[in-house]
Amino acid sequence: MSKTMITVATTGAWPTKKDNPNIPMTPREIADDVYECYKAGAAICHLHMRDDEGKGTMDTARFEETVGYIREQCDILINCTTSGDLNATDETRQAHLKVCKPDLASYDCGSMNWMHNSLFLNHPRFLEELGMTMQECGVKPEIEIFDAGMIYNSIHYLKKGVLKAPAHYQFVLGAAGGSAATVENLVYLKNLIPKGCTWGALGIGKQHVPIMLAAVAMGGHLRVGMEDNVYYGPGELARSNAQLVERAAKIIKTAGNQVATPEDAKNILSLN
Repeated sequence: MSKTMITVATTGAWPTKKDNPNIPMTPREIADDVYECYKAGAAICHLHMRDDEGKGTMDTARFEETVGYIREQCDILINCTTSGDLNATDETRQAHLKVCKPDLASYDCGSMNWMHNSLFLNHPRFLEELGMTMQECGVKPEIEIFDAGMIYNSIHYLKKGVLKAPAHYQFVLGAAGGSAATVENLVYLKNLIPKGCTWGALGIGKQHVPIMLAAVAMGGHLRVGMEDNVYYGPGELARSNAQLVERAAKIIKTAGNQVATPEDAKNILSLN
């Protein structure tokens, strides 16, 4: 039986309690939420931090506090964002990696218009520096792909040694300014990545479940959580991130696969 990893993205940088009152915001809330998701079957947690006003922040101290709480409770793999605040500098986007030493961190492999009203900048200079920082800290990049050009960027950085094989990709579909969350786009993007790489996918908003189903059918891994979708179903707010993880686990089992444990995830991602 194949083993499928579930990543839970609990918080993100944008949804608020007004969107769903169950979104965790503080370090303790996030850590406790992650633990419930771990018990439900998540092997990896993707972490964003919020400041006192609920806005996305790259505050190293908040990452350190949250990661500490999580590691006290379980062995779930830690995946830290490097893009939790559009106003962050190149330095603050990676400072927490040197302190927290997470298992993985996001590597957004290109720039794009964001939400049609701002810019998501990932300058080639920053991407080269971030790749080397991750290598120095023993952090595996999760190469986040919003459109096809980012895959070609990643192939360039693999050839240059900024990224190392076997790479792990995360297809982020449905972001305003990126590729739409369609099965056709997922198939196209998946077929572009180098052989021997692992990959997962997510659909933002209404396409959350269709992309999840397609990813399982195609042999990929899953990401769920209120960063990407605050609803469980049409008009029904998610009660918790664990509820979304539980559904993903049921889908994996229904497809005849096993839900990967954190130890399984280490083997799948070549972290051992």
